[in-house]
Formats: sequence, structure tokens, C-alpha cells
Amino acid sequence: MITVADVEAAAARIAGHVIRTPTVPSPGLSSLLGAQVTAKLELLQRTGSFKVRGATAKLLSLDEAERAAGVVAVSGGNHGIAVAVMAGALDIKATVVMPRSAPRRAVGIAEAAGANVILADAMDGAFALAEQLRTEGLTLVHPFDDPVVIAAQGTVGLEFAEEAGDLTDVLVSIGGGGLIAGVATALRARRPGVRIWGVETEGARAMSEALAAGGPVPVQLASIVSTLSAPSVSQLTYDHVSALVTDVLTVTDAEAVQGTLDLADHAKVWAEPAAGCLVPAARKVLDHVGESARIGLVVCGGNASAADVTTWAEQFGLH
Repeated sequence: MITVADVEAAAARIAGHVIRTPTVPSPGLSSLLGAQVTAKLELLQRTGSFKVRGATAKLLSLDEAERAAGVVAVSGGNHGIAVAVMAGALDIKATVVMPRSAPRRAVGIAEAAGANVILADAMDGAFALAEQLRTEGLTLVHPFDDPVVIAAQGTVGLEFAEEAGDLTDVLVSIGGGGLIAGVATALRARRPGVRIWGVETEGARAMSEALAAGGPVPVQLASIVSTLSAPSVSQLTYDHVSALVTDVLTVTDAEAVQGTLDLADHAKVWAEPAAGCLVPAARKVLDHVGESARIGLVVCGGNASAADVTTWAEQFGLH
């Protein structure tokens, strides 16, 4: 497992390449949820999500041979955007493998940044193809199964701990578990008493299934939230979550989309359902711990188009 010293080293490495995103109290969400809410706005990060932290750290760690070979990334959207943009900035050739369900906007941004984008039929196929390309000589920039990446994602937690005041509960979305593993490492070191809650959608329960099974297992993916749709977590992320996280909660896709609308209406931020899922999960946390809780939300990304959100809202009958 990584340590807070690893996270601090990652913060020094990526400084100047990423921004320190705002940490703000949200009166609107506080009113909506009936408890004090503070949001860490990673949707305002370079490339529109926290993923650029880990991608940057990994790319900066490569030696000359690895840089020359080029890199490959597998992604439901945000990691691919981050690797494509930062690889372009660092003059490294990048290939990004995405499922066909990935947002069209994500594919377009990665291509515009100069990456070679390959679409696979499903997420498990995308991971398999990325692994094949790794064996052929490309350097894999894994979205979560890498201590360098996890430590850099943990810099979100360092900043949150420094700026958010006295939180009792922090909610973090889970896909493969890299973000929550890093954030939990940082928060447990800096704010030992805080409770950390993971959030998944029903069709992408890779961490919940792993916790039930006692280790990573393959899962069937059925969520519209491609950016949370990992076919399994890794042993590395599982170990962090099982040791550091209070519980992992599940919400429906419809609740995640409604949460996206709630974030727009009440927090005035345009997030994606991977972040929207935190709002209904926060209600579950408050039901469990009481309204005196001071809630922190890691609003992880905003790479969903208005057309995407409108389509999902219509699909679920939301207004």
C-alpha cells in the first residue's frame, strides 16, 4: 500500500502541471441535504477531471526508452482524455483504447490531442486490447492499478484535508478504485477520524463485489456511467479500500443522473453522473450518521455533454 509520503512526493512531482482545484462550501447542497456540505471541484481540473493528476505523474516517471516506445491507456473516458492531453504536451505518442459506450466527446478530445483512439466493443475487451498492446512494446498507463497513479490521485485528498475544515464524512466515487485509494490514504493520515465512503452505480459494482468476495472478481457491467465501469478492481485498490474505507454504497443510474441535475441546480456546477452519484449516496450517509455530519464531496469530473445528460434524463423520466 502507498503512504502519505508517496502522496506528498506525487504532489511535488505534478506541481505546475495540474491546478489546485477549489474547495468550497455549498449552501445550495447544504440546504438540499439538510447538513453542511463542502465540495472539492475536480471537474475544474485540467482535462475536466482528477484523472490528469495520475496520468501526469505516470508520464513524468517514464524513462527515455518508455517515452520513445509510446504509451497506451484504457479508459471509459476521463483517463483517456488525461493521458492523450498530457502525452501530447510532453511529446509522447499515445494510444487510447475506449469502449464504444464511451462519451463521443471524450473520444473527440483524445483524438484532437493527437492520440490514436481505438474503440472496443466493451470495457473488458478494451482492457484486453490495452494489455495486448503493452506486450507489443507500448508502456501501459493504467487507470488505477499503479502506485504512482494512486499516489497522485491522493493529492486530491491532501488538498481537501488542508482546505475543507473539520469534515466528518467524505464521499468518493469508485470505478477501479484509484481515486478513493489515494484520497483515503491522504485523509487517514491528515484527518484520522474522518469516515470515508465509496460510491458505485448498480451496474458497475466492482468494489462492492470484491469486498463481498474477499478480493477482486470480474463483474458484469450494465451502467450508463462508463467512467465508473471497471470490469474489476485490482488487488492494490482493494487492499486500500478494505483497510481504509468505512463502506461502499450503491445508487442506481437514475439516481446518479438526478444527482447530476441536483449539482447543476443547487451547487451551480456541471458534473457528470460519476460525480452525481455522490448526492443520493450522501442522503444514505446522513440517514446512517445523522444530520450533524459535515459532508465532503469529491466532485470528480465534468466531462458529460448537455446532450448526454438530456438523453439520460429523458431515459429515466427525470426533469
